[in-house]
Amino acid sequence: MKKKTQVEDINRNIYDIKNKDNYDFKIKKGLTREIVEEISRQKNDPEWMREIRLKALEEYNKLKLPTWGPDLSELNMDEIATYVRPKTKLNSSWDDVPEDIRNTFDKLGIPEAEKESLAGVGAQYDSEVVYHSMKEDLIKQGVIYTDMETAVREYPDIVKEHFMKCVPITDHKFTALHAAVWSGGSFVYVPKGVKLDFPLQSYFRLNSPESGQFEHTLIIVEEGASLHFIEGCSAPKYNKVNLHAGCVELFVKDNAYLRYSTIENWSKNMMNLNTKKCICGKNAQIDWVTGSFGSHISMLYPLSVLNGEGAKTEYTGISFAGATQNLDTGFKVIHNAPNTSSVINAKSISKNGGNCVYRSLVRINENAKKSKSSVSCESLMLDDISVSDTIPTNDIRTDEVEFSHEAKIGKISDKTIFYLMSRGLSEEDAKAMIVRGFAYPISKELPVEYAVEMNNLINLELEGAIG
Repeated sequence: MKKKTQVEDINRNIYDIKNKDNYDFKIKKGLTREIVEEISRQKNDPEWMREIRLKALEEYNKLKLPTWGPDLSELNMDEIATYVRPKTKLNSSWDDVPEDIRNTFDKLGIPEAEKESLAGVGAQYDSEVVYHSMKEDLIKQGVIYTDMETAVREYPDIVKEHFMKCVPITDHKFTALHAAVWSGGSFVYVPKGVKLDFPLQSYFRLNSPESGQFEHTLIIVEEGASLHFIEGCSAPKYNKVNLHAGCVELFVKDNAYLRYSTIENWSKNMMNLNTKKCICGKNAQIDWVTGSFGSHISMLYPLSVLNGEGAKTEYTGISFAGATQNLDTGFKVIHNAPNTSSVINAKSISKNGGNCVYRSLVRINENAKKSKSSVSCESLMLDDISVSDTIPTNDIRTDEVEFSHEAKIGKISDKTIFYLMSRGLSEEDAKAMIVRGFAYPISKELPVEYAVEMNNLINLELEGAIG
């Protein structure tokens, strides 16, 4: 009989590449005023950004850890270095990126994707963006795509107007932490009426052990413009906790469109405590496509605020939890105007004792008459020891709406497996086919290269686990 391989033994292949922790500067562990001021000095912050950091540190020290989700007691900020600068500057050519870092991104397929299907790429390694480029024709149209540090320096008025305005510093403890120690990330500005035919992508790679990554993504899509932005994330596995507490702020103006796609493949020692939020104008639309793999603990609930009449949002997401993983994910939407609509399609897969929780909020306020919302969440458990929970909150404050919610939680079907085996498939292949079919509505929403990556991750998670 074939021996079942445990999750800890799975070879994560390219995602577990470990380079030597060869940094130019690494802040001492912990979180104090002196550390925050040192990060600000290292980043050459203007005074207004330094003040934001220090105010955020005050809020962090006041705010409590959330008690309603996964247990975060393993996180000890005294054991986390919040800023690690690699031994390189920002480069516009891959040839200028140091060989060990370049090889990592080569193996992750980032330069190849840039050639084949992207309008621009940013690559962050630990706390700094090490490569950035964008096609010349977009520059001529006035599109801005750069790292956040450059944006703070070269577009201070735009950054000041929007930075931590969509996501307030006081939102929760980890947004305050983020605002205090943020570094790296992406800034995108799409002018009025400009429509990008190809996506932009930023990839965030954490290499240094016992450290955190706190990138800030700020995207502004002006009236009538459109953009597809792709975010990729990964890290190798270490024996001690790493922390990811990034922040994504999206502003989609009247009649504009943004699709924000994410493939997160953090290692299973990572605490992923990310925050994402979008504010939509009149007849604007924000679509979220998310695949959550890896991480020891995730707490991630993108939020769409539909402020303009006719605004729309769709969320399509999947999470996959194995042994030692607690993925607490979901979506939030607030309908603040008439004739707004939201469509939520969430799926989760758990195996080997993994814990998947879908947690959501749909709020339709009194002034959002004639709005529509549809919620569907499905959970698939591959064994008798895994856990799946659905915790929706539906806050409907007017009668003049259309709202539906359905949820399905169940084990993989023995009858379906038997049927497929009767057609010549092995039990392993039958189960894998069911899982891939379950995930297909998510992968089909991704560009083909990223759908392939997601399917590869599913195969990796299934390897030996359902044999």
